[in-house]
Amino acid sequence: MDFFQAQDNARQNTTRLVILFALAVLTLVVLTNLLVMAVLAVFSRHGAPMTSETFFATFDWKLFAMVGVGVTIVVIVGSLYKLLQLASGGKVVAESLGGRLVGLNTTDPMHRKILNVVEEMAIASGTPVPPVYVLEDEHGINAFAAGYTTGDAVIGVTRGCIELLNRDQLQGVIAHEFSHILNGDMRMNIRLIGILHGILVIGLIGYYLLRSSSYARSSRSGNSAGPILGLGLGLMVIGFTGTFFGNWIKASLSRQREYLADASAVQFTRNPDGIAGALKKIGGLSEGSIVDNPSAPEMSHAFFSNGVRSVMAFIFATHPPLEQRIRRIDRHWDGKFIVPKIETATSSEAETTGAAAPSPAAATGAIAAAVVLQAIDSIGRPSDTHLGYAVKILHEIPTGLIEAAREPYKARALIYSLVINTDHDVRDKQLAHLAQFADHGVHDETVALLPQVANLEKRFRLPLIDIAMGTLRQLSPAQYALFRKNLRALIEADNKIDLFEWVLQKIVHHHLDNEFEKRSPMGRTAKYAQLAQVRQECVVVLSLLAYSGHTSGLVTQQAFEAAAQQLGLPGLVIAPQSAINLNVLNTAIDKLAMLKPLVKPQFLKACAASITADGVVTATELELLRAIANAIDCPMPPLDVTAD
Repeated sequence: MDFFQAQDNARQNTTRLVILFALAVLTLVVLTNLLVMAVLAVFSRHGAPMTSETFFATFDWKLFAMVGVGVTIVVIVGSLYKLLQLASGGKVVAESLGGRLVGLNTTDPMHRKILNVVEEMAIASGTPVPPVYVLEDEHGINAFAAGYTTGDAVIGVTRGCIELLNRDQLQGVIAHEFSHILNGDMRMNIRLIGILHGILVIGLIGYYLLRSSSYARSSRSGNSAGPILGLGLGLMVIGFTGTFFGNWIKASLSRQREYLADASAVQFTRNPDGIAGALKKIGGLSEGSIVDNPSAPEMSHAFFSNGVRSVMAFIFATHPPLEQRIRRIDRHWDGKFIVPKIETATSSEAETTGAAAPSPAAATGAIAAAVVLQAIDSIGRPSDTHLGYAVKILHEIPTGLIEAAREPYKARALIYSLVINTDHDVRDKQLAHLAQFADHGVHDETVALLPQVANLEKRFRLPLIDIAMGTLRQLSPAQYALFRKNLRALIEADNKIDLFEWVLQKIVHHHLDNEFEKRSPMGRTAKYAQLAQVRQECVVVLSLLAYSGHTSGLVTQQAFEAAAQQLGLPGLVIAPQSAINLNVLNTAIDKLAMLKPLVKPQFLKACAASITADGVVTATELELLRAIANAIDCPMPPLDVTAD
């Protein structure tokens, strides 16, 4: 299954979730009405025996409707309340489980090992590097990914996971979690938490009614406590029914996704022994994958392996049995688990390491088109080749720049330095602005980084930005607002915006605005099923691409026509270059992001046709293509084509 099909399946699962939720609410409405009628029948008879005639004589459609509306409102409000709590994304989930954020410049070798694995896989996937949270008090082997989008995702791992797994096994676990990030499973997981919380609220109301009835019985109003007691007990029973539905919904939506994530992890690392070894160690560990946190049950469907104990695990388990998962990966498994021991992080594991693989797409001339199209096919499905190239990139980027990308103050300076102009007058104007308006010390850090940035190869810019995105999420809202304002001022200092500046600004806004500006956490709705519905937006983007790499009018027209032919929309005419400005382009990209998943590949292939029309792909064109793909939620793995 490719990335776009997985995204479409995630949308279908959302529809399925809504249907199951509606059925659960309907059942709760009926059960609650039966309970209310039973309580009224019993206590209206004043001790007289209740018959079926007595019971149904109390039936009142008006009361049924009132109770039904009340139950529905309670469940929906409970769900919305929980979703609002989770609106800040993955970090809220991680913190609720007791996770502690790992500093990106940590010197702890075990923490360094997990950070390096996550960093490598993010670069290979073409996504921002997600923050890592460690559940320090959890000794079982488990992990999770949480968030709504790649921009607010986090990775969480237990202490047992980083202590008991070697680097290959840890890599397999993290690759599994990256599959959930790329395939849209995280958003489904958070929606499940919110919806299931709403279903369970009925039981919580019963619990509080039961407590209040106990108080009433011990007071002078004891005579009136009976109906409250009966209603409270009944609602608690209905609450258990809600728990049944909740666990059933989680199990029905989760198990197959785990098999797919396991398969993706093997494809990503090309090392089945890694993830299989992790699963075998879970089976051989007394704690297994248990997470002993009160919030673990509501997050059980998001864990790498079953995180909670259940007496009915064979029915409600959110993950397939370990044995079945292992045998799908290792057909020759002898059935024996591995008793794990604490792994000591070696100096090589604590560093960003790996065999320097050949570029996944080193290409020039005639084969450039095929290479770029292959990269589009790799969206959401990074391979071991991309992982090897990510390791190679991280080895080659100057150490000082990587360290800057990992530290909040320096990360701001790094982003600023990438847009500092080479023209001395403009440069002086930009630096003067930072000296006056930037946070204390950021101006000096920017000046210090300029010599290294001036000599930076273009192929290193996007990986550095991906690292910095995770770091910048640690800013306060006020710091981010100032950073965003300063970045815009620096870009506008020369009264024009070049393509790289647009790429950089778009990436920053796309990944960080939701984090700090508290926009809708549900993300953008996919509502355009045909490219004809976004015809003009396609013209804007394809025209930009045609102009970006060509100075000859004839070649520019040929590039646009090649893209239009790939798009399959007749009668497209290239837009005048003067008509393409920042606002027009941003509006077009935001609308194209609302294409349905299965339509996006055709648009991206049209983009690829434009930049490969002359048989040569420059680093600038490649950055632009990756930025466009990223902005419409299709993260493209790194690609090393002919440099400018």
